[in-house]
Amino acid sequence: MTAMSNPEIAAVIRHSIAHAANGTMDLADEVLKVPASNYTDPARFKREVDGIFKRLPLMLAPTAEMPNPGDFKTLEVAGIPVLLTRGQDGVVRSFINSCTHRGTNVATDDTGNARRFTCPYHGWTFGQNGDLLAVASPGDFGAIDKSCYGLTALPVAERAGLIFGSVDPDSPIDIDTFLSGYDSLLDLFNFKDWYLFSSRRLRGPNWKIAYDGYLDFYHLPVLHKDTLAKMMELGNRALFHAWGPHQRVVAPDRTARMLGDTPESEWRDDQVLTGVWTIFPCISIASFNGGGRGVMISQLLPGDVVGESWTRQIYLMEKAPTDEETIKGAHAQFDMLETVVRDEDYATGLRQQRALDAGMMDHVLFGRNEGGAQAFHGWVDRIIAADDQQLGRMFGLPRAEAAE
Repeated sequence: MTAMSNPEIAAVIRHSIAHAANGTMDLADEVLKVPASNYTDPARFKREVDGIFKRLPLMLAPTAEMPNPGDFKTLEVAGIPVLLTRGQDGVVRSFINSCTHRGTNVATDDTGNARRFTCPYHGWTFGQNGDLLAVASPGDFGAIDKSCYGLTALPVAERAGLIFGSVDPDSPIDIDTFLSGYDSLLDLFNFKDWYLFSSRRLRGPNWKIAYDGYLDFYHLPVLHKDTLAKMMELGNRALFHAWGPHQRVVAPDRTARMLGDTPESEWRDDQVLTGVWTIFPCISIASFNGGGRGVMISQLLPGDVVGESWTRQIYLMEKAPTDEETIKGAHAQFDMLETVVRDEDYATGLRQQRALDAGMMDHVLFGRNEGGAQAFHGWVDRIIAADDQQLGRMFGLPRAEAAE
């Protein structure tokens, strides 16, 4: 398959080639000032959690985490417990992980495989499709219509080997419209057939402080001078390609320079898979080649307070490692990435958080060379300012309007 099979990819490659050849990069119109209180104000934080994480579709899991019928995953998003299941029909469904009897979680393990879910409190049992199958001691409990007490279903869709869902049962957002065609590009990775190698959880600062780093190559040769920059000869420039609020961040790199000397008829779609792919508002996908081709998916969610976030690092490999050398190399790659993020990115971010919490700065700056972060903060501001109808018009019609 050549790049020309996807005109968007061909355009991205041409853009990268031009900048690589000229030693240039895209620059924003001006330096952006972002209020320092955006990272410290509890009221602002609540608006972001309510307006973004409780309304937008989020990437909840890669397909590789639950590839088989009966597989399930539980997680908490903005304080809301979520249960993802894959039915015997192969379809992924999403529910509020809360028993309709008294409200406790019906599934308590992080992951597993089950045909049904029995509440650990009173024994009510639910199917993979969320239906209430059985009430414990029904004769003693009394008559209810079981069809009215299934688990609350949530919007969910599986695209490009990734599972997207909302925690709002009545979300006005169409998932495909929200993805803005970005999923067709992510589909080039073919993640649906990849292997889940490992995962772990890291504590970080305010979710935007943490996420700023994933959009920022400016810091690479400074903060990561002894790690990533040394290993990968990274500069501090980046190109940004946007699909709605989602962005691919890439250096004007050697691949682009090489392609500049190659006829377009010989370009391949997969030659655009380098760089960092971000899915608004909280996902980063970065490619690496340690012990076999792999990606680290960073799933970043706000914590309980404004100055805290949690990141789940998920390492996927294109193929399951079968020999000791490949397994050892993959572990070394993933461990190195943990060190980089935990001890460099997030350690710096936590110090930044503490300094901003002191209240002595009015604003922080994003330069003309930090266009990706400027775009990200612009989207945050627009989305939390939009009511549900405006948001629906932004990313798809509300269900009632769509049905007309």
